[in-house]
Order: sequence, then C-alpha cells, then structure tokens
Amino acid sequence: MARKNVAEQFVDILVRAGVQRLYGVVGDSLNPVVDAVRRTPGIDWVQVRHEEAAAFAAGAEAQITGKLAACAGSCGPGNLHLINGLYDAHRSMAPVLALASHIPSSEIGLGYFQETHPDQLFRECSHYSELISSPQQMPRLLQTAIQHAVGRGGVSVVSLPGDIADRPAPEKSIEHALVTTRPTARPGDAEIDKLVRMIDEADRVTLFCGSGTAGAHAEVMQFAERIKSPVGHALRGKEWIQYDNPYDVGMSGLLGYGAAYEATHECDLLLLLGTDFPYNAFLPDDVKIAQVDVRPEHLGRRSKLDLAVWGDVRETLRCITPKVRAKADRRFLDKMLKKHADALEGVVRAYTRKVEKHVPVHPEYVAAVLDELADDDAVFTVDTGMCNVWAARYISPNGRRRIIGSFSHGSMANALPQAIGAQFVDRDRQVVSMSGDGGFTMLMGDFLTLVQYDLPVKIVLFNNSSLSMVELEMLVAGLPSFGTAYRNPDFAAVARAAGAYGVRVEKPKQLAGALKDAFKHKGPALVDVVTDPNALSIPPKISAEMVTGFALSASKIVLDGGVGRMVQMARSNLRNVPRP
Repeated sequence: MARKNVAEQFVDILVRAGVQRLYGVVGDSLNPVVDAVRRTPGIDWVQVRHEEAAAFAAGAEAQITGKLAACAGSCGPGNLHLINGLYDAHRSMAPVLALASHIPSSEIGLGYFQETHPDQLFRECSHYSELISSPQQMPRLLQTAIQHAVGRGGVSVVSLPGDIADRPAPEKSIEHALVTTRPTARPGDAEIDKLVRMIDEADRVTLFCGSGTAGAHAEVMQFAERIKSPVGHALRGKEWIQYDNPYDVGMSGLLGYGAAYEATHECDLLLLLGTDFPYNAFLPDDVKIAQVDVRPEHLGRRSKLDLAVWGDVRETLRCITPKVRAKADRRFLDKMLKKHADALEGVVRAYTRKVEKHVPVHPEYVAAVLDELADDDAVFTVDTGMCNVWAARYISPNGRRRIIGSFSHGSMANALPQAIGAQFVDRDRQVVSMSGDGGFTMLMGDFLTLVQYDLPVKIVLFNNSSLSMVELEMLVAGLPSFGTAYRNPDFAAVARAAGAYGVRVEKPKQLAGALKDAFKHKGPALVDVVTDPNALSIPPKISAEMVTGFALSASKIVLDGGVGRMVQMARSNLRNVPRP
C-alpha cells in the first residue's frame, strides 16, 4: 500500500477536527490537496466562483455550527482573494482554518510567477499564520493552527507549497488529540465580589448585551429580574437577547431604535455584557461602567471602565446573581420601558401607511412581510448597508432564528456567500439572503454556485439602484450624492437565465405572493424587489452637525423609521408596569 502524501495527511487531520467541507477554487499548487479531498470520505470540496465567497461561506458555517470550518486558495492571487472573507470571519470570532497554497518551496523569495508571502499577508486577520517548509513539520503545525482557531475563536492560516503537499508524509509523525470545543471561564472570586458590590450600591443598573450573551439568555433574564434592569443590545446581540425579553429597551448605535440610548445614559451603573460595541460616541462618559468579556483584549478598549471582569457572560452571571441583593424599586426600569414603547409607537406606521399604493415599494414593508412569512427557524444573512437597518428593525428573533452579517468588519457582498455556507450546513433549513443590489452584484458570480449545487437559498434583493447607505453618509456630511447610482438589469430575468427561479416585484400587492412562491420553490430563488431609494434611516440621537448636513443636502427627504413587530413586544412588556 502506497504511503500517504502530505496532502492526504493534511486532509485526514481536517476530518479528525470535524471539518466536513473545504470551500475554494482549484489551482495548480492546490491540486494535491483537492485530489486528496476527492479520495477521502467524510469531507467534500465545494467549488465556488470566487475565493472571497469561499472564506465568507466558511465563516458563516462556523457561526452556524460553532465548529471549525475551512477554505482554501491556490498560490498568489488565489489565496489573496480569501483575505476579505477571512477578515470578516476573524472579527466575527468564527473558527476558520484557511489553506493558502504556495509556489514551489525552492522558489520562495526569488520573485517567482504569482509569488506572494501569505504567511505574512494574513497575520493581521488571524490568530496564527505560518508556512510549512517540510513534510515533518506539517502535522504539528496544522494541529497548532486548528487549536488557535478553535481555542481563541477566529482564523488560522496555513501556507503550504504545492511541491511539499505532493511529497510522501513521514512514516512516524506526531499527531496528538485535537481541541475541537472551547471551555467556559469564570472570573476570580475577587472580581466577582467587586462586581456584586458595585451592583448593590447602584440604584439604576442597565445591561447592554452583545454576541457574548449567546447561550446566556436565561441567565440574563434572571439577572435583570433580580436587579430590575432594562436590557439593551448591540446589533450582534439582537438574535440572542431580544426575544422573550420583558426588559427590552431596544438597540443603540447607528442603526439603533427605542430607549437603549437613554437607558445607557440615565443609569448609575452600565454593565457591558459580551459586547465589543465599536461606537464609543453612543456610550456614556459620566456613569460607572463595568464590562464582562471572555476575551480580555476587549476590556476597556471602547470606554473607560470602573471594573473589568474577565470571564464568560453565562458563568459570570451564574456566579453573581445569587449574591447580588434583589432590588424592589423598578421605577427606572418602568420609565425606560415606557420610553421604549413611546419611541416605537412614533415610527411604527412608517411601513403601513399607504403601502398598497406606494411605488417604488417601501423597503421597510418588504422586511416586515419577509419577517412574517419566513420560517421560525430561518437563517437570515444580511448585506452591509441599509439591509442592516431593515434586519435590525424588522426581523424578529425567537431563539431559533439566526441573523448573520458582516456586523464587525462591515464588508459589502457578504450576504450571498454567507448564505452558501449556512445552507450547506442544513439543506432543509430555510436560508434567506437579504441582499442589496450593490452587494449582490459585487459577487454575483457565486449565484451560479447556488445553481450548481441546487442550494435552496432564497435571495430577497432590495433593489433601489443605489448605494443608499453611502448616499446617507454623504447627506449627513452635507455633500450631494455622487457615484452612488447604479443602472441595474432585471435581476429576476438574470436568475431565470442562470437556471434558478426568479420573480420581479414592482408593486406592494405583488410582494407577499412572490415571497410565498419563492419559499415553496425547491431550489434557489431570487425575488427582485424594486424599492424606494429615498427610504433612509437615521440614528436614535442626532447631533447638530448631522442635522446641518441633512438640511444642506436634502431638506425635503422624509426620514421614516419603523420597527415592525417589535412594537407588539413593547406593548406587552408595558403590561407589567404598575399603573398609577
């Protein structure tokens, strides 16, 4: 029996680590690995049209499963295309192993055809990026890379020259047990006692939650009830904390709504739970702040902390909830719940007023109808830009739905390739890509990947023929919009030409039927909705400078908000507020 080569050994280790797919584009230096995948049971090669899509797909798979996912690119330009998707995966803390195949090892450093230095190029978007220079080195280096990706949550990159991948694997190589899950971590007793004292001494406490509260919904609710705290969230915390939450006061930040901003500024103590919320302008500078995060490098990098607590949110709350003194005074909580309900009531009509007659279609209305018709366990992938706004305000989490986007990296064109990775995880689960026309066309070639693999992804295309978020930024700055308009085709016709289901919606009354038909279709489908380019969004708090910018550029533009079904939750939460 022939000895394994390095490529086969590489693939075997990936399978042992739980990797089921390797996303990528084939190429000469990558051929030994792709051939090893072909001959190895338990792992599949997923052929995409652009390596950037491979990295986005792997990142989405990792976020859905919580397990290691993998992608690959051939030498030079091939693996270089991975970089944007890897940045997104790394900043989303998704465990991804990237294989960057390399030029022949004897030619490295000599200006060879397609030469780059991937072990250096990927260092900023990874926890670990190293070059394999001999067959003997490979097993330990790959295992180390896997443990970095899984253990620290993020990307590892292994650079492997094609000639080394084709060499025989060493007969006696060290292959040790692999780390495939992350542990939980609780703070030290001293930090727990300090946090308990701060909470007991504060009359008004607000919780602001991020993606680090995943798996801690019950603990957050129990803690909020004990200390009578309003609960706000960042965008990445929405899917984990908004549902079944009688203390919900909405979201803060550029896409915010409700009373989250007021709750974080009018409290005595603000607890930041598992959030690396980047917009420090929306955080207070005159209240005490304590932050809990499992990644110590996140502590204090957005605001000045009075207490930094290194630990997992769920374990930390399990430690402190029994120790804090139960608060009986809920006046602050009730005040914030009323403010939240009032704020939502003020904009709820934005997507219902004359929608049956409004052409082009309100994008708010599209998102609201989509929210009602989508499955209770649907996965939504969301393009950066105005689609973020509509998802934040209209897609209702329930503990089973997932909402994935480029929320930390902020890349365009993420929704379609992320939908590819999400759908490969489970072909029977509904996956909906909320795509903007700008993002969709940037990586539109990978729509053909859906067709090639018959992936039943449903693309809802918000087609306003513009880069509307960029246009909004220009308006805020007092600039006329420039370079933001697109001349688009009939995307439904494009979808049909590619062999998928496609339907175009130009009137609101066509929308519900079009979505239902697309959802019933067994394969990939695209619903091209022509939406109003003048539908814009503004943050919950606006500075004088921002108002001036709008006045200079677009004094007559109506900036309607809208919050979909969230107002129903706000109303129901008010039932718990004592009446005078």
